[in-house]
Amino acid sequence: MQITRQADYAVRTVLHLARMGDKELAATRTVAQEQNIPPSFLAKIISQLAIAGLLHTSRGARGGVTLARDPKDITLLEVVEAIDGPIQLNVCVQGDGACTFEEDCPVRPVWCDVQSELISRLKGTSFGDLLASTN
Repeated sequence: MQITRQADYAVRTVLHLARMGDKELAATRTVAQEQNIPPSFLAKIISQLAIAGLLHTSRGARGGVTLARDPKDITLLEVVEAIDGPIQLNVCVQGDGACTFEEDCPVRPVWCDVQSELISRLKGTSFGDLLASTN
C-alpha cells in the first residue's frame, strides 16, 4: 500500500506551513519551489485542504496560505483523508456485504486490524508532534 503522491504533497505542505509559525502567510509559489511540488498540483491540494478546514487562503499580491489551526490540532489522518478520502485497505473492511467471502475469510480480520492500527497511528500523530520530533 502506498499513499498517493497528492497526499504526500499535502503532508509536506502542511508541515512546511507548521514550521513557518503562527499566522504567517506563505506564498504558494514559495511552497511549491521549496517542497518540489508542481504549482498547478499544489493549487488543487491547497483548495482541498482549505475546504477541509485545515488551511486559510487569501488572494492578491499579499495573499498566501496559512494553517487554519495550531499544528498540534491537525493530524496526519485529517490531511490524508482530506486528499484521498477515508482510508480503506480492502473492500471487505466495510463489512456491508461488499465481499462475498466476508463472513468466512480468514484474512478479513487481519485487514480490519491493520486498518484500525493505521488509522489510530495517523490520528494520534499531529503536526505539532512532528515539529517536536525535529527539534
